[in-house]
Amino acid sequence: MTLPASLLRELVNPNLDVGGRAELCCKLAKEFENKGEYEEAREILSGLWPRIDQRPRVKGLEPDIAAEVLLRAGVLIGWIASDQEQAKDFITESLTIFESRKYKKKIAEAQTELALCYLRIGEYDNASDLLQLALTELTIDSELKAKAVLRSCIVKRHASSVTEALASLTNNEPLFQRVNNQTLKGCFHQTLGDVLENLWASDGPKDYLDRALIEYAAASHHFELAQHRCYLANVENNLGFLLYKVNQFEDAHEHLNRARRIFTSLKDRIALAQVDETRARVFLKEKRDADAERAARSSVRTLESSDRPSLLAEALKRHGMAF
Repeated sequence: MTLPASLLRELVNPNLDVGGRAELCCKLAKEFENKGEYEEAREILSGLWPRIDQRPRVKGLEPDIAAEVLLRAGVLIGWIASDQEQAKDFITESLTIFESRKYKKKIAEAQTELALCYLRIGEYDNASDLLQLALTELTIDSELKAKAVLRSCIVKRHASSVTEALASLTNNEPLFQRVNNQTLKGCFHQTLGDVLENLWASDGPKDYLDRALIEYAAASHHFELAQHRCYLANVENNLGFLLYKVNQFEDAHEHLNRARRIFTSLKDRIALAQVDETRARVFLKEKRDADAERAARSSVRTLESSDRPSLLAEALKRHGMAF
């Protein structure tokens, strides 16, 4: 684990009190979150949160620090355990504290993270409502505003209009150019690539395919700079999916292999299941039905024990098609 030197020096300072140490651990955990190193982030919080299936130990902490610990724990459990209900509980408790303290920026941050929990389980109306509340308070350009805008565009892509999502991304491009966060920049390009791919697949302009590939390449560049292996692997999975669409099967498998290697090293079972589902699509189009059945079965087995119904539905569909 590599920590920023200045923060590391603070962490080993024997004069640091309990509240100060908790606050510093939250800052460090957030840095690891931004690189997709969720287990490392949880390890930083292990003194306050020794077991992932239990509530963090916040008794005795100042309310704002306790709320920050709960927020970080909620974000992490949503990524690590894919337990959106527990994540929502922690983040909601954090949000309640921030609201009682009238910390507008922290309220907006908690709302933005809570929206992601709802987005993951397909409750797009709830996600949209929370993001609109957050954006009402985020009047000045910032990384948090960029994150809220991005998630709002993702909700639009899934729940309302892909065309609206494209318009919102295009209008907010200057915001993402200004933020000094390589992960957010990469997410912007990846989401724009996803939207362009969706529009191309719906008989949109032919050049949308080339534009999507360009956006994915830009996303990959920024994720490399951010050292965000998880998001980099997601781009590889997306490239595999897009190349299968145009019957470039060998290239598709190459990108899926890279995605699988990264997700295996990260021990991300849900993401591996998504790669297997994409692989099943490629095999089906290649008329390799037995291989497709094995890939889809692997995806279904993992997703059956998760709370990701939309992903499970796609895997079941591919499994049925293979049979």
